[in-house]
Parts: sequence; structure tokens; C-alpha cells
Amino acid sequence: MSGTTKPALEASLKKLLLHKSIDKITINELTSDCGISRMSFYYHFKDIYDLVEWVCVEDGKRALQDKKTYDTWQEGLTQIFEAVMENKPFILNVYRSVSREKIESYLHKLTYSLIECVVEEKCAGHDLAKEDRAFIAEFYKYGFVGVMLDWIDRGMKDDYKKIVEKMSVTLHGAVTNSIHNFEQENKT
Repeated sequence: MSGTTKPALEASLKKLLLHKSIDKITINELTSDCGISRMSFYYHFKDIYDLVEWVCVEDGKRALQDKKTYDTWQEGLTQIFEAVMENKPFILNVYRSVSREKIESYLHKLTYSLIECVVEEKCAGHDLAKEDRAFIAEFYKYGFVGVMLDWIDRGMKDDYKKIVEKMSVTLHGAVTNSIHNFEQENKT
């Protein structure tokens, strides 16, 4: 049952969010909708916002799957945008009901994972300190998340494929260049 409880809660939450804001949904409604006990809910999550975070991270993991390489990061980013679009009512409701910081935190976890893998791949054969690698990944993470939050804030009306294309043009060679610049800086 444990393997189906979380997905059942996810489905119920998304269904309820079509009609109510997150702050109006109760644990009783969620558990009644998916046929589990309150105790089962609390076995997996501390509150509804914990469930929301899990849903966001899981949706992101499904979107990224094997798209964490330099050659596929653009495809991975497109899939993140697509996952957000597929869950538009859920995302907009959460965005309007939860603090921007909370949404930002969810997106940071998701995009950092993507970017960290790209940075690590491009650092192969380079002697770059772990903290420099982390800084590069953090820097680009903030850019990705900022662009996505602006897009969500505008109601997700802009064509996300064009946004990803512009990001790709902007970032073309940038990670490699950042690695090179850090190496040069560390030599002096």
C-alpha cells in the first residue's frame, strides 16, 4: 500500500486544487478522496505543504529522467516547462497560495540537480575545486529559476519553447567558459 499511498495523495491533491485553493483543502478531504486514513497521510507527510513539495519534486524527477547531460540539458529544461504546463492549475494554485520562496525552493532543488550533472560532466579532466563547481551550478540555477518564476508569474502565457531556445543561446558554451575562467583564476 505504501507504494500507492503517495501517488494516490498526489492525484487527490491535484484533483482538489482544480476547485479550491491549497489553504482551503483539509487533510480529511484529501484522505477521504483517496480512501486512506489520516494516520496514513501523517506517516508519509507532516502537512499538506510537505505533500506539495514532494509532488513538485517527483514531477520534476519524472520530467528530467535521463536529461542531465550537457547534450540533453536543453531537452531536460523543456521537459520541466512541459511538466509545469501539464500541471498548470496545480502550479498556479500553489504559486498563488504558497509564498514565492516556497515555490522558489522547489524549483531550486529541481534545477540544481539538472545543472549540477552538467557542470560535473563538463569538469571531467579539469582540476576544479568542489566549491567552485557548486558555485557555477548555483549561479546558473538562479538564472533558470528566475526565468521560470517570471513565466509562472505571467500566467504561463509565453511560449516556453522560445524561452528555452533563448536560454540555450545565452548559455551556449557558458558553463565550459565558467570552468575555464575558474581554472585560470586559481592558477594566479
